Amino acid sequence: MARHCSLLALAVSAAGAGSVRAQGAQRKLLIVGDSLSAEYGLPRGTGWVALLEQRLAREKLPVTVINASISGDTTSGGRSRLPALLKQHRPHVVLIELGGNDALRGLPLQMTRNNLLEMARASKAAGAKVLIAGMQVPPNYGRKYSDDFFALFADVAQAEDTALVPFFLAGVADGPDADAMFQPDRIHPKAEAHPRILATVWPVLRPLLR
Repeated sequence: MARHCSLLALAVSAAGAGSVRAQGAQRKLLIVGDSLSAEYGLPRGTGWVALLEQRLAREKLPVTVINASISGDTTSGGRSRLPALLKQHRPHVVLIELGGNDALRGLPLQMTRNNLLEMARASKAAGAKVLIAGMQVPPNYGRKYSDDFFALFADVAQAEDTALVPFFLAGVADGPDADAMFQPDRIHPKAEAHPRILATVWPVLRPLLR
């Protein structure tokens, strides 16, 4: 009887350990972005993605971050790269931070929307949760273009039922000290702006990492 109880205890212990391992299993976050996520013009380790990795480590969250961001990338580039990235990394979460360069190049909004839709669909088909980071452009692009561009990110998120950060540079580009937050090109945020970017992304991203 004692031996039976001992075996039972071992079985329960093993099951519990398996449960703990399952809860603490390493998860993968794939970030497909442009220069805003690729530390353009910044000292290495000061961009929001690096700060995210530091926060994950501090909070002991078992998440591996794969930063596949490329400076200058467009939604077309991201769409073409994504299938190989999904196959290689098999991420649990895909964060799509693209679209700004589409606007800078004056690409058709419908093209940007379609590319984001296809990226969201491909990620979901691969079993990943999706977070779309929205962007705004300055008003000198014209009010209608600016409004339509901003709206397309929410449209895609709603159509594909994904998570959304409405404005990736909230608190940076629209804050009272916006002029001091950007590098001389007025496009790329300085290092001191990146904690704000993480603060904007984190509340939406964190629930997806469970």
